[in-house]
Amino acid sequence: MRQFKVLTVCLGNICRSPAAQGILENVASYNKIALELDSAGTAAYHVGNPPDSRSIAALKQVSVNIAQQKARQVVQADFNEFDWILAMDKENLANLRQIQPEHSRAKLVMFGEFHPSVSFGEVADPYYGGDEGFTLMREHLTQISEAFVLHLHSSS
Repeated sequence: MRQFKVLTVCLGNICRSPAAQGILENVASYNKIALELDSAGTAAYHVGNPPDSRSIAALKQVSVNIAQQKARQVVQADFNEFDWILAMDKENLANLRQIQPEHSRAKLVMFGEFHPSVSFGEVADPYYGGDEGFTLMREHLTQISEAFVLHLHSSS
């Protein structure tokens, strides 16, 4: 079975992308799909910091532990290191396209495009809201992760 290398990306790498990484690890393991995962941000606001405590708590509710992750910023080498780079929203997708080297191997897409329940393919950023936004983010990311893993399974 082929192993895929996947990078999940949001703005600061403390809310959506670490949550997506943790959920994808869980969904891939359950479905016996080999994924090597990492997450990063398009901005360097939180480099070296753990995920937002609200993301950690929202995922802990479903037995997914992301507390050990550390934020990092996307680098150009990521575009040839990973098979898939999954952006959480249009702004991050645009930022990624600006730094993507020509002829890089990674497929760069919006993660939400894999599930129709996500508005315009975007995963809403819960950072400036309350706990309910993190619960909704977790639910969206779980639906998208299941659809993405199904896509990988059917295309391999």
